[in-house]
Amino acid sequence: MTTTARAESGPVLGTGALTAERLLQRLDMRVVKRLDGFFQGDFRTRFLGAGVDFADLRDYQPHDDVRHIDWNVTARMDSPYVREYVADRELTAWLLIDRSASMRFGASPVGGSSASADPTSGAGSNRSKALAVTEFMVVIARLLTRNGNRVGAALFDERVEHVIEPKNGRNQVLRLAHELLRPAPTRSAAATDLATAFGTAAKSITRRSLVIVLSDFISMPGWERPLALLARRHEVVCIRFVDPSEREIAAAGVQVFEDLETGEQLTVDTSDPTFRARYRAAVEERDTALARSLARLGLDLLTVSTTEQPADAIVRLSERRRRAVR
Repeated sequence: MTTTARAESGPVLGTGALTAERLLQRLDMRVVKRLDGFFQGDFRTRFLGAGVDFADLRDYQPHDDVRHIDWNVTARMDSPYVREYVADRELTAWLLIDRSASMRFGASPVGGSSASADPTSGAGSNRSKALAVTEFMVVIARLLTRNGNRVGAALFDERVEHVIEPKNGRNQVLRLAHELLRPAPTRSAAATDLATAFGTAAKSITRRSLVIVLSDFISMPGWERPLALLARRHEVVCIRFVDPSEREIAAAGVQVFEDLETGEQLTVDTSDPTFRARYRAAVEERDTALARSLARLGLDLLTVSTTEQPADAIVRLSERRRRAVR
């Protein structure tokens, strides 16, 4: 089972609903401004390091990446030479955003009341995974576009449903937020297929980019190879969103659980300590398997709880990326 309760899609945006403009204003005032000083300098170097534009040749040094060796020059000079690259000041970032049914799990679905879905109300706010992704996306997109970078997005469930081409500026962030605040389209009972999203991205993103995956990583198997192909050309950052209540089942007697993606139902006695222990073990096993799969690809995983504020999550992400490039 992928989730432990049914989540409604929420009312369509309107009076009293959380709008893209209101969300961006709140996050601009209380989150983005707080992070401005933290991200001074070239945002690209936080994630990618060297750029892709050829600058010069020089003698090979022991610490150099062997992939940068120019074998033609090395053969002619009978001594190893490496290509040097300069950083490209304009970053193109792609956000691969999971819009599957399991992402709607949580107390406050996207499109719900702004009173219950205030992204600045502090840790422990009632929010679905989808709303947590939306808040995170708005902050990271705003930080990137304020520095003149371009941000695009691909929204997917069992297939890629919508692509927003990269642009810069505040209006692009508003467009992204507006799309994510729309109720997700109703699909047939099918599980998320990350392999399709990764494969589509690998084929369609031609320019070297920063690719940020925002998902709960509840998916059909077989996504590792498409992700590996994507990571060969692009810098990939994987961010997993989790809800604490889907990871620990409370003792509440006999309950009916429904898989939000397939509609499969299961009746269980949650008061049974053996069942709760088996459930915890299954959660831990899935966590371990995911971490190992990404580690084999040379990718790191940042896990973000729906109770965590986007500023704290982005600070953790930046600090982890800094350590990775040292």
